[in-house]
Amino acid sequence: MIKVGIGGWTFEPWRGTFYPKGLKHADELNFASRAVTAIEINGTFYRTQSAASFAKWRDETPDDFVFSIKGHRAVVNAKKLAEAGEAVDWFMKSGVLELGPKLGPLLWQLAPFKKFDPEDLGGFFKLLPREGGGRPLRHVLEVRHTSFLVPELVELLRKHNVAVVYADSDDYPAMADVTADFVYLRLQRSAEDIPTGYAPEAISEWAGRARAWASGGEPDDLVRVSDKKPPKKKRDVFVFAIAGAKVRAPAAAMALIKEIGASA
Repeated sequence: MIKVGIGGWTFEPWRGTFYPKGLKHADELNFASRAVTAIEINGTFYRTQSAASFAKWRDETPDDFVFSIKGHRAVVNAKKLAEAGEAVDWFMKSGVLELGPKLGPLLWQLAPFKKFDPEDLGGFFKLLPREGGGRPLRHVLEVRHTSFLVPELVELLRKHNVAVVYADSDDYPAMADVTADFVYLRLQRSAEDIPTGYAPEAISEWAGRARAWASGGEPDDLVRVSDKKPPKKKRDVFVFAIAGAKVRAPAAAMALIKEIGASA
């Protein structure tokens, strides 16, 4: 499957642009979850949500909808990631499992100053639960320091079946290596002067790349850090229009969904 979405759903500039004028704030998730196919919840980085809230969001959204959840900063900002076991357990028990079958990847976003330490990172991966609520759990790592752009990281990620974020960004490093049984993209270059955030030709290019990953291949125009190719097999792909001109994120996501559907 290919899921395409946005970050969160409560953003004032979307009211009257993405959301119809007069739409109740309480109905925004219902509307958004029928316009896009996934949402990345970023607020969980700063504070946990109640189990009741996660259950409510689960019940408000379509059956095939998916939420990605950003891990709490108490985990990823630990001085030693390999010693963050208690924080990981606390976060996993905070209520996220109430999303049930709608729980997608758990995103662990490292700080820009965090450097690659293979021993520490390997210890962290061993702490990540692989099952919750009777369902398998998926994990994705976002790195923001160039020290991670080494083949050793790719090998470590593949060993633990952890995906790495491909960041289409002016600020953070990008690596297109496939390291897990799914692929995770964060598109961060949307422009306010383009109605769809990304130009039509860029939307077409990202749709083609998503389909290549989903079919078991790889795009040939993105930089990888390892020469070792992953097994050729079908994969789930998650794409989020997440930054840049955020006001255009929904339009970018919807244009990409339309393009992927048209090229199916």
